[in-house]
Formats: sequence, C-alpha cells, structure tokens
Amino acid sequence: MITTYKNVDTQLSILPEPVNGSWINVINPSLEEINQLEGLGIPLDYINYPLDLDERARTERENGELLIVLRIPYYQGKSADIPYSTIPLGIILTDRFLITISKMEASVIKEFEAGRARGLSTSKRNRFVLRILFNAANQYLSYLREINKTVDALEDQLQQSTRNKEVLELLKYQKSLTLFTTALKSNELMMERLRRSHIFETYPEDEDLLEDVLTENRQAIEMTNISSNILSSMMDAFASIISNNLNGVMKFLASVTILLSLPTMIASFYGMNVNLPLQDHPSAFFFILLLSALTGICAAYIFWKRDWF
Repeated sequence: MITTYKNVDTQLSILPEPVNGSWINVINPSLEEINQLEGLGIPLDYINYPLDLDERARTERENGELLIVLRIPYYQGKSADIPYSTIPLGIILTDRFLITISKMEASVIKEFEAGRARGLSTSKRNRFVLRILFNAANQYLSYLREINKTVDALEDQLQQSTRNKEVLELLKYQKSLTLFTTALKSNELMMERLRRSHIFETYPEDEDLLEDVLTENRQAIEMTNISSNILSSMMDAFASIISNNLNGVMKFLASVTILLSLPTMIASFYGMNVNLPLQDHPSAFFFILLLSALTGICAAYIFWKRDWF
C-alpha cells in the first residue's frame, strides 16, 4: 500500500500522486507498487532492504540518495511467542521525496499519519527523519513501561504458583527485552554514523534534535538493560519459589497420607482371624475408634510441632 502525504495549509493531506516535497509511506508493497516506486527513481535494493525482517539498522548512500534502516518496536499481541518484537523501517531521502517503507504497519508512523505531530512539515525532510527517530526511541520507552507493568502482575501470581506457566510468560518478555537491546544498540551506531556525516548540521535546530534523539535512545538502552537484568534475576528466584511451593504441597500430602494410614493400620490388625485383645468386649468397636483417633491426634501434634504440615 502506498500513501502520499503533503502539508497543505498547515495540515497533512493525502495526495493522489507524489509531488516535490511530499512524504510517501509504503507498507508491504506489491510487485506493481515496487515497480511504481522504481519509476520514481528509487533503487530496487533500497526498496527491498527494509522488507527483510532481519535487516539490521544502518545507512547507505547511492547517487545522492540516502537510505536509513531503523529498527523500531512492534507489538505482536499478548498471545504471541514474543509479544514485543522489532521490525526494520526504511527511510529514503531523495532531492524530491521522503519515503518510508516497512513490512508491517508501524505505530511510530501512525502518529504522523493521524496529524497529531505538531510542527511537522514534509518539505523539511531532515527534521522529519529526526522526528521519526525520536518517536521510535519514545516508543521503545513506552513499550518498556508496559512490559514492566505486565511483569509486576506476573510477579504477584508467581508468589503462590506451583506451575511453570508464569515462568514461561516471563521468558516471553525476556526475549522481547533481548530483541529491544540488540535493536537499540544497532540504532545507536546508525545514529552516530549519521551525526558523523554532518547531514543535520545545516540547521542548529536539527543538530539539537539529533542530540535529543541520541539521549532518548541511550535512556531506552539503559532502561532495557535494567529491566532485562531484573527480569533475569526474578526468573531465577521464582524458579526456586515454585520449587519450594511444590515441596510444601508434597510435604502436606505426605503428612496427610501418614495420618490416614495410622487408623487404617489399627483397623487392619483387628481384621485378622487371630485372638486379639478386647475382641469379646461389647464396646470393642468404640475402643478401637478411640485408639485410632488418639493415635492420629498424637501424630498430628508431633507433625505440627516439627512444622511438617
């Protein structure tokens, strides 16, 4: 899908055809749409690189056209094996257009499409790129806060759990944090390369915004590392807690089994076809019940004093 936007009367409007100074947003293009982009002078490699979900963050320049591949966060759903993953977003800068390409619809771009980004101008391509980078860093921070909330909720469930379900849920978010860490570090290297290329030094505001982007990205890296370390330690601790909870259950069941076996053993003795004490007494049955109860109560008291329950 290809959608063309341009600022008209301070508002972002959709155009039927690309014009100078417009922004072209491309999502999972078909073969026909790829040919259409090639007709605008976009190299085929620049179109295909961002469509590879394993593409790393980097920059490339060819014939005056700049390709920036950025790893952005992507929410796949709570039921997915990895709820929060990352996907590549391609940004192509030409002397006429700014083009964004991704395999899936990116939440980083939705804010721009909805017109919620203030002061956004499609003709100021460098600043537009920096706004995308800044939004991506903020999106990482937002998803990290959501992951931390989910982990806190799972922590409350794990304290009483004897199953592996909650630990496996934590493992899913541990994978997400690992992907975030890898993507953020590669993004940082890409941004440092952009800064060394001096393409954002034309306007002081752009250079300041690039510094803000780098700061936000470093903050996201630090928060991801902290969350990952905490989660890793938590998983080890709760694996032990689950084992202890299970041991407590087994100890209780073993104690109940022993208590129930004592009256059964006494009743078994009096079920033998041999001469037994009190066998001819008219109240023998009640004496046996009393003996079984006293034996069980004494055993339960001993278990309670030794904390075996």
